[in-house]
Amino acid sequence: SIRRVVAEAVGLNYDEIKSNPMGVTNGYTNRELLEIIHKISVCILERLLNGESYDVIYEEIEKIGFKVVDKSRLKEVFEKALDVAKKIVECEREHDGFLKGLKGEYVEPAPSGAITRGKFEILPTGRNFYAVDPMSLPTKSAWRVGVETAEKLLEEFREKHGRYPESVGQVLWSIDAYKADGEQIAQILYLLGVKPVWKGDRVVGLEVIPLEKLRRPRIDVLVRISGIVRDTLPNYIHLIDEAVEKVVTLNEPVEMNYVRKHYIEHIKKLVEIGKSFKEATKLAKFRVFGAPPGAYGAGVNLAVESSGWKTNEDLAKVWVQWSGYAYSREDFGVNAHESLVLNLKEVDVISRNQVSDEHDLTNCCCYFAYHGGFYGTVKTLTGRDDVEVVTVDTRDISSTEVRGMKDEVERVIRAKLLNPVWISEMKKHGYRGANEFQRKILHLYGWSATTKLVDDWVFEEIAKTYVLDEEMRRWFIENNVWALEEIARRLIEAAERGLWRAPEEVLEKLREAYGEIEGVLEDSISSGEVQGGAISIYTADDVSSWKSNLRRVEEVLKKLT
Repeated sequence: SIRRVVAEAVGLNYDEIKSNPMGVTNGYTNRELLEIIHKISVCILERLLNGESYDVIYEEIEKIGFKVVDKSRLKEVFEKALDVAKKIVECEREHDGFLKGLKGEYVEPAPSGAITRGKFEILPTGRNFYAVDPMSLPTKSAWRVGVETAEKLLEEFREKHGRYPESVGQVLWSIDAYKADGEQIAQILYLLGVKPVWKGDRVVGLEVIPLEKLRRPRIDVLVRISGIVRDTLPNYIHLIDEAVEKVVTLNEPVEMNYVRKHYIEHIKKLVEIGKSFKEATKLAKFRVFGAPPGAYGAGVNLAVESSGWKTNEDLAKVWVQWSGYAYSREDFGVNAHESLVLNLKEVDVISRNQVSDEHDLTNCCCYFAYHGGFYGTVKTLTGRDDVEVVTVDTRDISSTEVRGMKDEVERVIRAKLLNPVWISEMKKHGYRGANEFQRKILHLYGWSATTKLVDDWVFEEIAKTYVLDEEMRRWFIENNVWALEEIARRLIEAAERGLWRAPEEVLEKLREAYGEIEGVLEDSISSGEVQGGAISIYTADDVSSWKSNLRRVEEVLKKLT
């Protein structure tokens, strides 16, 4: 980070300034200092790109009144910046590479990845990029990030609850491999108390970390993988399975090895409900679950978006139904709902890594379906109030953070959906911009349905900004009235379900606006049905095939609860 190097060069503690924006340093608020450092960095880069000498680095810094106390890294970081700038210019090769590809000529290979995470080797573009060598994951640098974030996750939980979590639920997506070099798989392995063994850059095995070096219990994990992890990253599944195999056989006290503790308890419970000892032993080792082979998703989004649920139990059953297939080195999607339910009951905190600002938790229905659905299911099955749901923020790997999901929801909402600048930019895209508003608000509603963590003020501000504001309503009607109808209908549904304790006057205005929207839709469509109308709530009891599919889940839950 250029800003970090500039800050440290003038004797400032960059981490302290960034983590405490309202604090005061050298007469400035830390927020002001960050802005000053940013402007200095930009000015230096502009002058260097115009061909001036490296003396401008010190000139710009001293111009603001700062004194350089450490020159050691300043020139190095700006040399690196100029090298990156040169490679960006060379991305003009994109045209030649594209034409070569069309003509069937040879296009040289090159890696892919995220520049925002320092992977400058992907530049220049215009080459035949490949994703990643899965067998090199986690990389050694990703392992360091995984260890750090695992320790922060455990410390965050300990500070709040006075104990270690016995099991951490993990939502593991393929973005961990393709953009983060395996930071989350590293975190999972470290929680279990094992580390990769590398030969060169390739992972060739796992090594158990002794308890005396670990200095904490081995933490159990329950990993809900995506279909893309299942299909493209089998080594992820194998690493977790091998780690669990090594850990459950260790001769350690169960209070220092929660994986072994749960393994023994689950065998007993499975035998009690009629499983043979051999089958129980196999089921008790499963820690990686997903949708059945060939299927993708967690199902909860389909129930939420179709209004196909009434209670938390309805959504929990859907999540368990879709997620109850186990994956290991020997098994590929075997039906293991009993094992999943037993593991769910041990979970204390559910986590997922957020590696980039390119996406956020309102971008896609999968975020609330996987992560929110996981949390809602654990809460429903256990009836506990001390279950946590968090995001591990590794967008800036020099300043990783564990954040509660309520805070993360509000961070994203303030940054985008309630940010006038973002709204203005989206409106420039007309129909597609309106669709983006609608999708994000629908997914916000999904987070509320699954976690109940969206505060009333969020829904009220959304209603006032997108539906009750007359100018905004006119814009929607001109550009995409269908998106407006969806937003208004979801807000009314949130209020009717009790997810939002809406002020009566606000709800009345919403209903009036909805009536106006329906009128516009009816006038604009010459034939066919309008998508709006009364909100129809239904459950599996109303659909025979759906009810039949849930029968096995209900039988498992009855046996184990």
